Amino acid sequence: MTSTAAPAARRGWRAPLPSLGLLPFLIYLTIFLVVPTLTVLVGAVHDDDGFSLARIRALGDGPARDALRASVELSTASALLGAFLGAVLAWLIVASPATSALRRVVLAACGVLAQFGGVTLAFAWVATLGFGGLVTTAIADVFGGQPDGVPWLYELPGLVLVYTYFQIPLMVIVFLPALEGLQPQWREAARTLGATGRQYWWHVGIPLLRPAFLGATLLLFANAFAAYATAAALVSQGAPITPLLIRSALTSEIVLGQADFGYALALEMVVVVAVVMAAYSWLLKRTSRWLT
Repeated sequence: MTSTAAPAARRGWRAPLPSLGLLPFLIYLTIFLVVPTLTVLVGAVHDDDGFSLARIRALGDGPARDALRASVELSTASALLGAFLGAVLAWLIVASPATSALRRVVLAACGVLAQFGGVTLAFAWVATLGFGGLVTTAIADVFGGQPDGVPWLYELPGLVLVYTYFQIPLMVIVFLPALEGLQPQWREAARTLGATGRQYWWHVGIPLLRPAFLGATLLLFANAFAAYATAAALVSQGAPITPLLIRSALTSEIVLGQADFGYALALEMVVVVAVVMAAYSWLLKRTSRWLT
Protein backbone atom coordinates (compact mmCIF):
# COMPACT_ATOMS: atom_id res chain seq x y z
CA MET A 1 0.00 0.00 0.00
CA THR A 2 2.90 2.30 0.77
CA SER A 3 4.56 1.61 -2.60
CA THR A 4 1.31 2.44 -4.40
CA ALA A 5 0.74 5.65 -2.48
CA ALA A 6 4.23 7.00 -3.18
CA PRO A 7 3.89 7.14 -7.02
CA ALA A 8 0.44 8.66 -6.60
CA ALA A 9 1.87 11.34 -4.35
CA ARG A 10 4.65 12.06 -6.83
CA ARG A 11 2.11 12.34 -9.65
CA GLY A 12 0.04 14.73 -7.57
CA TRP A 13 3.14 16.85 -6.94
CA ARG A 14 4.12 16.91 -10.61
CA ALA A 15 0.62 17.72 -11.88
CA PRO A 16 0.72 21.47 -11.15
CA LEU A 17 4.29 21.90 -12.44
CA PRO A 18 3.31 22.49 -16.12
CA SER A 19 0.83 25.11 -14.98
CA LEU A 20 3.60 27.13 -13.37
CA GLY A 21 4.68 28.18 -16.86
CA LEU A 22 1.47 30.22 -17.10
CA LEU A 23 2.25 32.14 -13.93
CA PRO A 24 4.24 34.96 -15.61
CA PHE A 25 1.45 35.41 -18.15
CA LEU A 26 -1.19 35.51 -15.41
CA ILE A 27 0.83 38.10 -13.51
CA TYR A 28 1.21 40.17 -16.69
CA LEU A 29 -2.53 39.83 -17.40
CA THR A 30 -3.43 40.89 -13.88
CA ILE A 31 -1.19 43.96 -13.86
CA PHE A 32 -1.92 45.28 -17.34
CA LEU A 33 -5.54 44.17 -17.90
CA VAL A 34 -7.41 43.18 -14.75
CA VAL A 35 -6.15 45.96 -12.47
CA PRO A 36 -6.65 48.81 -15.03
CA THR A 37 -10.13 47.53 -15.88
CA LEU A 38 -11.15 47.38 -12.23
CA THR A 39 -9.66 50.84 -11.67
CA VAL A 40 -11.71 52.24 -14.55
CA LEU A 41 -14.87 50.51 -13.30
CA VAL A 42 -14.48 51.79 -9.74
CA GLY A 43 -13.58 55.29 -10.91
CA ALA A 44 -16.62 55.45 -13.18
CA VAL A 45 -19.13 54.63 -10.44
CA HIS A 46 -17.41 56.13 -7.40
CA ASP A 47 -16.74 59.71 -6.36
CA ASP A 48 -15.92 61.56 -3.15
CA ASP A 49 -19.43 60.94 -1.81
CA GLY A 50 -19.38 57.20 -2.55
CA PHE A 51 -21.28 55.22 -5.16
CA SER A 52 -22.63 57.42 -7.93
CA LEU A 53 -23.87 56.94 -11.49
CA ALA A 54 -23.58 60.62 -12.39
CA ARG A 55 -20.60 60.04 -14.68
CA ILE A 56 -22.35 57.13 -16.40
CA ARG A 57 -25.42 59.29 -17.03
CA ALA A 58 -23.21 62.03 -18.46
CA LEU A 59 -22.23 59.64 -21.28
CA GLY A 60 -25.58 60.44 -22.87
CA ASP A 61 -24.85 64.18 -23.02
CA GLY A 62 -23.78 66.02 -26.16
CA PRO A 63 -19.96 65.86 -26.30
CA ALA A 64 -19.66 62.26 -25.12
CA ARG A 65 -22.51 61.08 -27.35
CA ASP A 66 -21.12 62.86 -30.40
CA ALA A 67 -17.62 61.50 -29.75
CA LEU A 68 -18.95 57.94 -29.47
CA ARG A 69 -20.92 58.34 -32.70
CA ALA A 70 -17.85 59.64 -34.50
CA SER A 71 -15.72 56.80 -33.12
CA VAL A 72 -18.24 54.21 -34.31
CA GLU A 73 -18.45 55.84 -37.75
CA LEU A 74 -14.66 56.02 -38.04
CA SER A 75 -14.20 52.42 -36.91
CA THR A 76 -17.00 51.10 -39.14
CA ALA A 77 -15.80 52.92 -42.26
CA SER A 78 -12.15 51.96 -41.86
CA ALA A 79 -13.08 48.37 -40.92
CA LEU A 80 -15.32 47.89 -43.97
CA LEU A 81 -12.78 49.44 -46.35
CA GLY A 82 -9.94 47.48 -44.83
CA ALA A 83 -11.95 44.25 -44.82
CA PHE A 84 -12.99 44.37 -48.47
CA LEU A 85 -9.66 45.60 -49.84
CA GLY A 86 -7.72 43.27 -47.56
CA ALA A 87 -9.87 40.29 -48.56
CA VAL A 88 -9.22 41.01 -52.24
CA LEU A 89 -5.48 41.27 -51.59
CA ALA A 90 -5.53 38.04 -49.56
CA TRP A 91 -7.34 36.27 -52.40
CA LEU A 92 -4.71 37.47 -54.88
CA ILE A 93 -1.99 36.17 -52.55
CA VAL A 94 -3.64 32.75 -52.29
CA ALA A 95 -4.06 32.61 -56.07
CA SER A 96 -0.32 33.11 -56.56
CA PRO A 97 2.12 30.16 -56.35
CA ALA A 98 3.17 29.20 -52.84
CA THR A 99 6.84 29.55 -53.79
CA SER A 100 6.38 32.95 -55.43
CA ALA A 101 8.87 35.59 -54.30
CA LEU A 102 6.19 38.27 -54.73
CA ARG A 103 3.92 36.39 -52.34
CA ARG A 104 6.61 36.27 -49.67
CA VAL A 105 7.37 39.97 -50.14
CA VAL A 106 3.71 40.98 -49.88
CA LEU A 107 3.18 38.87 -46.73
CA ALA A 108 6.30 40.33 -45.14
CA ALA A 109 5.15 43.86 -46.03
CA CYS A 110 1.71 43.18 -44.54
CA GLY A 111 3.31 41.99 -41.31
CA VAL A 112 5.27 45.23 -41.07
CA LEU A 113 2.55 47.66 -42.20
CA ALA A 114 -0.06 46.14 -39.88
CA GLN A 115 2.09 47.41 -36.98
CA PHE A 116 2.93 50.72 -38.63
CA GLY A 117 0.81 53.18 -36.73
CA GLY A 118 0.91 55.88 -34.12
CA VAL A 119 2.80 59.13 -34.54
CA THR A 120 5.03 57.67 -37.26
CA LEU A 121 2.05 56.90 -39.50
CA ALA A 122 0.53 60.33 -38.88
CA PHE A 123 3.82 62.02 -39.79
CA ALA A 124 4.05 59.94 -42.98
CA TRP A 125 0.64 61.15 -44.16
CA VAL A 126 1.32 64.75 -43.16
CA ALA A 127 4.59 64.58 -45.11
CA THR A 128 2.59 63.27 -48.07
CA LEU A 129 -0.64 65.27 -48.10
CA GLY A 130 -0.04 67.98 -45.51
CA PHE A 131 1.37 71.48 -45.88
CA GLY A 132 4.49 71.25 -48.05
CA GLY A 133 3.98 67.52 -48.45
CA LEU A 134 5.41 65.48 -51.29
CA VAL A 135 2.14 65.04 -53.21
CA THR A 136 0.79 68.51 -52.47
CA THR A 137 4.05 70.10 -53.60
CA ALA A 138 4.05 68.05 -56.81
CA ILE A 139 0.44 69.07 -57.53
CA ALA A 140 1.27 72.73 -56.85
CA ASP A 141 4.24 72.55 -59.23
CA VAL A 142 2.13 71.03 -62.01
CA PHE A 143 -1.12 72.99 -61.63
CA GLY A 144 0.14 76.03 -59.81
CA GLY A 145 -0.91 77.41 -56.45
CA GLN A 146 0.38 76.92 -52.93
CA PRO A 147 1.18 73.50 -51.40
CA ASP A 148 -1.26 74.00 -48.55
CA GLY A 149 -2.25 70.34 -48.35
CA VAL A 150 -5.71 68.87 -47.92
CA PRO A 151 -7.64 70.25 -44.92
CA TRP A 152 -9.77 67.12 -44.52
CA LEU A 153 -6.65 65.09 -43.59
CA TYR A 154 -7.00 66.48 -40.06
CA GLU A 155 -10.70 65.68 -39.81
CA LEU A 156 -12.79 62.49 -39.68
CA PRO A 157 -12.41 61.66 -43.43
CA GLY A 158 -8.66 61.95 -43.09
CA LEU A 159 -8.68 59.61 -40.09
CA VAL A 160 -10.65 57.06 -42.12
CA LEU A 161 -8.02 57.19 -44.87
CA VAL A 162 -5.09 56.90 -42.45
CA TYR A 163 -6.70 54.11 -40.41
CA THR A 164 -7.45 52.13 -43.56
CA TYR A 165 -3.73 52.16 -44.29
CA PHE A 166 -3.02 49.74 -41.42
CA GLN A 167 -6.40 47.98 -41.55
CA ILE A 168 -5.76 46.43 -44.99
CA PRO A 169 -2.55 44.53 -44.06
CA LEU A 170 -4.12 43.44 -40.77
CA MET A 171 -7.06 42.01 -42.70
CA VAL A 172 -4.67 40.10 -44.95
CA ILE A 173 -2.95 38.52 -41.96
CA VAL A 174 -6.22 37.59 -40.22
CA PHE A 175 -8.22 36.46 -43.26
CA LEU A 176 -5.50 34.61 -45.17
CA PRO A 177 -5.69 31.38 -43.09
CA ALA A 178 -9.41 31.06 -43.89
CA LEU A 179 -8.76 31.38 -47.62
CA GLU A 180 -5.93 28.87 -47.43
CA GLY A 181 -8.24 26.52 -45.53
CA LEU A 182 -10.53 26.09 -48.54
CA GLN A 183 -9.69 22.61 -49.79
CA PRO A 184 -9.32 22.12 -53.57
CA GLN A 185 -11.23 18.84 -53.18
CA TRP A 186 -14.36 20.84 -52.39
CA ARG A 187 -14.15 22.69 -55.70
CA GLU A 188 -13.50 19.42 -57.53
CA ALA A 189 -16.49 17.81 -55.84
CA ALA A 190 -18.69 20.74 -56.84
CA ARG A 191 -17.52 20.49 -60.44
CA THR A 192 -18.18 16.75 -60.42
CA LEU A 193 -21.75 17.47 -59.38
CA GLY A 194 -22.11 19.94 -62.26
CA ALA A 195 -21.63 23.23 -60.40
CA THR A 196 -20.02 26.19 -62.13
CA GLY A 197 -17.34 28.34 -60.57
CA ARG A 198 -19.91 30.97 -59.61
CA GLN A 199 -22.17 28.36 -58.04
CA TYR A 200 -19.26 26.93 -56.06
CA TRP A 201 -18.45 30.32 -54.55
CA TRP A 202 -22.09 31.21 -53.93
CA HIS A 203 -23.12 27.93 -52.28
CA VAL A 204 -19.82 26.68 -50.80
CA GLY A 205 -16.98 29.21 -50.70
CA ILE A 206 -18.79 32.33 -49.50
CA PRO A 207 -20.89 30.57 -46.81
CA LEU A 208 -17.73 28.98 -45.42
CA LEU A 209 -15.78 32.23 -45.49
CA ARG A 210 -18.60 34.45 -44.18
CA PRO A 211 -17.94 33.85 -40.43
CA ALA A 212 -14.19 34.39 -40.92
CA PHE A 213 -14.80 37.58 -42.91
CA LEU A 214 -17.27 38.99 -40.39
CA GLY A 215 -15.00 38.05 -37.49
CA ALA A 216 -12.02 39.74 -39.14
CA THR A 217 -14.15 42.84 -39.79
CA LEU A 218 -15.10 42.98 -36.11
CA LEU A 219 -11.43 42.68 -35.19
CA LEU A 220 -10.63 45.62 -37.48
CA PHE A 221 -13.46 47.60 -35.86
CA ALA A 222 -12.03 47.00 -32.38
CA ASN A 223 -8.54 47.85 -33.63
CA ALA A 224 -9.69 51.21 -35.00
CA PHE A 225 -11.98 51.97 -32.08
CA ALA A 226 -9.14 51.65 -29.57
CA ALA A 227 -6.50 53.48 -31.66
CA TYR A 228 -5.30 56.73 -30.13
CA ALA A 229 -1.79 57.88 -31.07
CA THR A 230 -2.43 58.38 -34.79
CA ALA A 231 -5.57 60.46 -34.19
CA ALA A 232 -3.86 62.43 -31.41
CA ALA A 233 -0.99 63.34 -33.74
CA LEU A 234 -3.29 64.40 -36.58
CA VAL A 235 -6.01 66.18 -34.58
CA SER A 236 -4.34 68.74 -32.34
CA GLN A 237 -7.50 70.68 -31.47
CA GLY A 238 -10.87 69.38 -30.39
CA ALA A 239 -11.94 65.86 -29.46
CA PRO A 240 -13.99 64.39 -32.31
CA ILE A 241 -13.63 60.78 -31.14
CA THR A 242 -13.81 59.12 -27.73
CA PRO A 243 -10.05 58.45 -27.24
CA LEU A 244 -9.33 62.14 -27.81
CA LEU A 245 -12.16 63.11 -25.46
CA ILE A 246 -10.50 60.94 -22.82
CA ARG A 247 -7.29 62.88 -23.46
CA SER A 248 -9.19 66.10 -22.85
CA ALA A 249 -10.63 64.67 -19.65
CA LEU A 250 -7.17 63.72 -18.41
CA THR A 251 -5.59 67.06 -19.25
CA SER A 252 -8.37 69.41 -18.20
CA GLU A 253 -9.70 67.17 -15.40
CA ILE A 254 -13.13 68.69 -15.93
CA VAL A 255 -15.47 67.59 -18.70
CA LEU A 256 -19.16 68.40 -18.57
CA GLY A 257 -18.58 69.86 -15.11
CA GLN A 258 -17.39 66.57 -13.63
CA ALA A 259 -13.97 65.56 -12.39
CA ASP A 260 -12.40 62.35 -13.65
CA PHE A 261 -15.01 61.91 -16.38
CA GLY A 262 -12.35 59.98 -18.30
CA TYR A 263 -13.13 56.92 -16.17
CA ALA A 264 -16.66 56.75 -17.54
CA LEU A 265 -15.45 57.29 -21.11
CA ALA A 266 -12.84 54.56 -20.71
CA LEU A 267 -15.46 52.20 -19.28
CA GLU A 268 -17.66 52.93 -22.29
CA MET A 269 -14.82 51.94 -24.60
CA VAL A 270 -14.12 48.78 -22.59
CA VAL A 271 -17.75 47.70 -22.89
CA VAL A 272 -17.87 48.34 -26.66
CA VAL A 273 -14.62 46.48 -27.31
CA ALA A 274 -15.69 43.60 -25.02
CA VAL A 275 -18.97 43.15 -26.93
CA VAL A 276 -17.18 43.27 -30.28
CA MET A 277 -14.51 40.78 -29.21
CA ALA A 278 -17.14 38.43 -27.79
CA ALA A 279 -18.85 38.40 -31.18
CA TYR A 280 -15.47 37.88 -32.83
CA SER A 281 -14.73 34.87 -30.59
CA TRP A 282 -18.10 33.34 -31.45
CA LEU A 283 -17.49 33.74 -35.18
CA LEU A 284 -13.97 32.37 -34.78
CA LYS A 285 -15.36 29.20 -33.22
CA ARG A 286 -17.69 28.76 -36.18
CA THR A 287 -14.76 29.17 -38.58
CA SER A 288 -12.57 26.71 -36.66
CA ARG A 289 -15.14 23.94 -37.16
CA TRP A 290 -14.17 23.49 -40.80
CA LEU A 291 -10.77 25.23 -40.82
CA THR A 292 -9.29 22.49 -38.64
